[in-house]
Amino acid sequence: MTVPPLPSEPPLVGSEVPYGPTPRRSAWRPVRLLWEWTKSMTTALLLFFLVRSFLVEAFKIPSGSMERTLLVGDFLLVNKLVYGAEVPFTRTRLPAMHAPQRGEVIVFQWPVDRTVDFVKRVVGLPGDTVGMVNGVLQRNGHAQREAYISHTEPGSDPGGQEFRWQRDFLVRGAQAAASYHPSRNNWGPLVVPPAHLFVLGDNRDNSLDSRYWGFVADSLVRGRPILVYFSYEPDSASSTAFLTKVRWHRLGTRVR
Repeated sequence: MTVPPLPSEPPLVGSEVPYGPTPRRSAWRPVRLLWEWTKSMTTALLLFFLVRSFLVEAFKIPSGSMERTLLVGDFLLVNKLVYGAEVPFTRTRLPAMHAPQRGEVIVFQWPVDRTVDFVKRVVGLPGDTVGMVNGVLQRNGHAQREAYISHTEPGSDPGGQEFRWQRDFLVRGAQAAASYHPSRNNWGPLVVPPAHLFVLGDNRDNSLDSRYWGFVADSLVRGRPILVYFSYEPDSASSTAFLTKVRWHRLGTRVR
């Protein structure tokens, strides 16, 4: 009597297979998953580092020195490539697309403390003669019309020792320096030295800028703001102001 062949049993799927090398592969699966996660995170962090170092970086506006252009609580995206981004951990910079121009808003390291970033508007380039008469900016002998500025204290014009540095850059020279008594709204004319910029805040009566601490070396410029990507109205009485007091109308506003 012939014994019929046994029916073939379909193979089990996945981890149910009781033989072969599968158990070994399953034992290594967590390691492979960890390795893939590590590679993904490393790539993401590297891309973030490269973008932040050479392309764009986020900044927050903490003071009202640039009102009406920029408000306290604005978050900016800053183009770092346009003026030549600095290579991290070195003192070299990439080639700039162009140099800062008059009227452009820039982000730079504060010359007094380079760990602090400032944002101001360029009003004087190397070789320019700048000054101010009764709060009106004078450049190369011409009064400037600046639609973007604001005056919050039009009735005052404080002076002080912080303006004394200007004497070394007066157009009239050392003879006039002895009788030079500058103030916030009346100063100069000063000549901007090579490789430096003169910057002012748009809120002219409430801005710590070049009038007080001097010129900005072009090597300290970090970038140019592109747009406001988020904005909210700060409120010390509310810990959720960033959620409840969003300035929706400012999102996506270009910085000019």
